[in-house]
Amino acid sequence: MAVSPIGPQLTSPHASPAPRSSPEGATFGASLTASLDQVDQSLRAADQAIAALATGKADHLHQTMIAVEKANLSFELMLQIRNKVVAAYDEISRMQM
Repeated sequence: MAVSPIGPQLTSPHASPAPRSSPEGATFGASLTASLDQVDQSLRAADQAIAALATGKADHLHQTMIAVEKANLSFELMLQIRNKVVAAYDEISRMQM
């Protein structure tokens, strides 16, 4: 009785992997730039909300605080991602070839 494999056949570990493409064809740099633009927009929206509240054009303190906290959270997330990328780069640079 012959036993057949249940999964796909594995390729040689020395074979070069097929290049992966992102779902929408966007590169890492393009998605990073888009994320930075979103953070910048949230920071600008928070600044505008603060200015409107300070000049009396807006009287909703809670909406201003929500805009400020959204900007703060997006900035903190961007900062943590940057820290992880720098740590990964440092780890790769320490690897011996």
